[in-house]
Amino acid sequence: MRLIESTYISLDGMVTGDAFWGAQQGFQGDAHNEHAAGLLQAADALLLGRQTYDVFATSWPERSGELADLINPLPKYVASRTLTKATWNTEVLPGDGVEAVSELKKSREGTLLKYGTGSFSRALVEAGLLDELRLWVHPLVAGSGERLLPGLSPTRLALAEVTDVGNGVVILTYTPNN
Repeated sequence: MRLIESTYISLDGMVTGDAFWGAQQGFQGDAHNEHAAGLLQAADALLLGRQTYDVFATSWPERSGELADLINPLPKYVASRTLTKATWNTEVLPGDGVEAVSELKKSREGTLLKYGTGSFSRALVEAGLLDELRLWVHPLVAGSGERLLPGLSPTRLALAEVTDVGNGVVILTYTPNN
């Protein structure tokens, strides 16, 4: 199973923060939405960390439209040491998330799409489990928030593709530099 992480990021490397999340929606257009829909159509399941799951599971089931119609029925996996029960068509991967994802990748075919970033993403990169990292770079300096993959050990990636989705947003697709 291939693992793709897709994450929004500001020019100054922020992936969280009110300034970023409040402004990034203004950059979305038709090409942006088409690319997002294409990623979901190609995915066989979603992988989420606990915090992303908590946000998504409370907001996406109530939404409608093309993206909601694609994301809501997909099988989902959430890595969590504390969550015991999940909703929204989700299976909890208990224990060590990296080990669980490694086993999942070995036991299934297809594409696993991961949203969200943080310590779980960092651990997946360090373990060599990420097959693609897609950074949706927004032309915005957020100024504050959490940076992408803080504390990551030096890791080389190869630029595989650049996609312009309009409004100044480009998607930089990186793969492991083996």
